[in-house]
Amino acid sequence: MWNYTDKVKELYTNPRNVGSISDADVVVEVGSIVCGDALKLYLKIDANDVITDAKFETFGCGSAIASSSALTEMIKGRTVEEARKITNRDIADFLGGLPEEKMHCSVMGNEALDKAIAKWRGEDISHSEDTDGEIICHCFGVTDKLIRKVISENKLKTVEDVTNYTKAGGACGSCIPRIEDIISDELKKFAESADRPAEKKPLTNIKRLQLVEDTIANVIRPELQKDGGNIDLVDIDGKKVYVALRGSCANCRLSDLTLKNFVEDKLREFVEDDMLVFEAGRD
Repeated sequence: MWNYTDKVKELYTNPRNVGSISDADVVVEVGSIVCGDALKLYLKIDANDVITDAKFETFGCGSAIASSSALTEMIKGRTVEEARKITNRDIADFLGGLPEEKMHCSVMGNEALDKAIAKWRGEDISHSEDTDGEIICHCFGVTDKLIRKVISENKLKTVEDVTNYTKAGGACGSCIPRIEDIISDELKKFAESADRPAEKKPLTNIKRLQLVEDTIANVIRPELQKDGGNIDLVDIDGKKVYVALRGSCANCRLSDLTLKNFVEDKLREFVEDDMLVFEAGRD
């Protein structure tokens, strides 16, 4: 017996946004009645790319109806770009969770959203369900692309996981060896990405300024003050930082070394590794 959250029960017994939109900007269908679950999604999108209305028609179990209702509630009022970032896990979280055996319902909702956005952008999706990737599970028409997507987004590790999220492997079982190969391939990718250092996102100008100010105030200035010196931030131009040395540092014959070997090194350590430091008035 599966345990359903109150939110799932609410949206199953009293679903929101059921029906069609006669003048919809986008209409897509995913799933198949033959396979047990099908969803038709209607979207109305305004000139500012905001999804102003969303409705659905679903054939399937209570979890499929609740997931479809949750999807429409989540995307109404969002821009297309914001909606694009929604995953099947977000849909399940909105519902307070789904039994693992019913996660494929949230995946169906996410599939419909992806397909709707692609169609709205003018992409040819007329045969995407049949040709976009190799069909691995012929019983349910599940492609390798979908299997890889749900493995990656949900960190799946077993064939049972994949079946719960896509139904693949849940009928005759002949596709299980191929599913195992895909899981192994995706797990290798996980391991390789974990071994690679994370790429740093470029700093915005405001964030860079904040980090420079903090580094000067909390790291550089206290050290210079120990020897009677000081430093003022004069200006920032991109990654070029202009400062003025004060106190004993101002007339020190080693001021150039202080700028390059200490001030610049610290800014490269705590801000960005290609920062350049100059004394104000000298470039």
